[in-house]
Amino acid sequence: MDISIGSGVLGVLHLALAIYAILKIVGSGASTLAKVVWILLVLLLPIIGLIAWFLIGPKS
Repeated sequence: MDISIGSGVLGVLHLALAIYAILKIVGSGASTLAKVVWILLVLLLPIIGLIAWFLIGPKS
């Protein structure tokens, strides 16, 4: 497999996961400040932010 194809697939996968996480965060019952912090964490620290959100993020 070509490296550019593999990285493209990973990029699309990351984008899909980030969008899913952001939609779940916005729909959660957390405070507005908590939502903003979680969204920034997911966007600014892509891998770590998604893992942290999955493990300890706001629940619906």
